[in-house]
Amino acid sequence: MRVVFLLLLAAICVHAAPAKLVGAVDSKAEFSGNRLFAVLDSVGGPGTWMEWDVNGIRDPSVMGVLDPLLKSSNKPKMVWVLSERKLPLLCALLPKGAGEVLVFYELKALDAKPVPLEMNRVLNPEVVFRDYRQVSASEFVHLDRPSLKVSANDKYIRFSYSKPDATPLRFDSDFEKKTTVEKKNEINNYRAFFEYEYALMLRAFVQSTRALFNWQAWHWYMPAFNAKAMISDAELTAIFKKGVPPQSYTIFRTKAVGGQWVEFKTNGNGFYEMVITNP
Repeated sequence: MRVVFLLLLAAICVHAAPAKLVGAVDSKAEFSGNRLFAVLDSVGGPGTWMEWDVNGIRDPSVMGVLDPLLKSSNKPKMVWVLSERKLPLLCALLPKGAGEVLVFYELKALDAKPVPLEMNRVLNPEVVFRDYRQVSASEFVHLDRPSLKVSANDKYIRFSYSKPDATPLRFDSDFEKKTTVEKKNEINNYRAFFEYEYALMLRAFVQSTRALFNWQAWHWYMPAFNAKAMISDAELTAIFKKGVPPQSYTIFRTKAVGGQWVEFKTNGNGFYEMVITNP
């Protein structure tokens, strides 16, 4: 069995170039949840492993690894990608006899061409909200984070998450009195803050669901995909000129292919929303 498995890995490496096999960790029985994530964390360090969505956009580099596996009898049970390093990592969880093995590959890049955001046409709540429990006909609560909630109806899907910030966003009502350089610095500070908040919302909302959008989890972080949807300097300047802080800041807004509006909002003090509004 071990010889056959090693031959399979060798074949994958040949077909998956330019991916590089960098290691494997096996288990005689199925991995427990704790051990599986301990292995992922030990390899990925402080980075975040993002689950690959079979229904999402297919990066050629990722499929160079997965195509041979998906066509074999030894299909992966789960696949993750870690993008927060110079060369991305891919991890596939494969069956191995009575046990399992985690196989790690290094990719040269994540190379999908940018496409517009699109919601999947068929949404199965049992798949999309796999990490949630249903508490009513239209409401779901995350299994591990009770403050992460979803409400859904024919008009919208609304995610909300509350995590009060010890240092809330400061609003400068004297923006118009600043010099040009000071204004630019203020805008840059806000953009840096919103980048952090956006990443937090991606982990809370996008990465806690499955098969909701066509973008893979890592595509949301890429400027080639998200740049046109992020809050602009002009929008921030217009907010500052009013001299009064808004109830919330819409830091990401785009119209999906099907006509839905997708918005990420923050109040700057630990309350976050992702709202999908149907046309």
